[in-house]
Amino acid sequence: MADDKYPNPDETQFDQNASADQVAGELPEEPNAPELGEVEGAEGGTATGAKVGTELSDLKDKYLRLAAEFENYKRRTTKERSDLFKTANQELMVALLPALDDFDRARHHTRDTEDANAVRESIEIIYNKLQKTLNQKGLAPMDVKGTAFDPELHEAITQIPAPSEELKGKIVDEVERGYYLGDKVIRHAKVVLGL
Repeated sequence: MADDKYPNPDETQFDQNASADQVAGELPEEPNAPELGEVEGAEGGTATGAKVGTELSDLKDKYLRLAAEFENYKRRTTKERSDLFKTANQELMVALLPALDDFDRARHHTRDTEDANAVRESIEIIYNKLQKTLNQKGLAPMDVKGTAFDPELHEAITQIPAPSEELKGKIVDEVERGYYLGDKVIRHAKVVLGL
């Protein structure tokens, strides 16, 4: 009776057709099973494959077009940037031309004159015109005499004894004027400090 409980090893059936590389626990492949990603049925499998192929070629085309557009954009912006550097000062130069013309006229008319007042007057007119043009373009001079020293705005050249008690540690004289362009310092004022 004990023999009835346990099957006879000779009677145990094994699939003789199982391949050698089949892993334990896997089901044997069916010969007519559809491939992964395919839909069963003749028309569904071909339609899906064609659809995926078309989608892939569309994406490749979009990628190539985008890459070409980006290269064109880089080329165009590089050219625009170099053109901008070449003509960056054009607007300022055009604005300064009337002052240059005035200098030419003043030189021509005061060349033979002995009147120093005429020369001073012409220089004053041209200076005011030049100053006005530069102010319109955003240039503003610094007013530093008598103010506290600020290393962000001023460059100390030397120190001298202060002429008065209130000028100790402050700016006594201005050697070279400083300028702002808008809010940015474009030239620091060179100053003399009082001790």
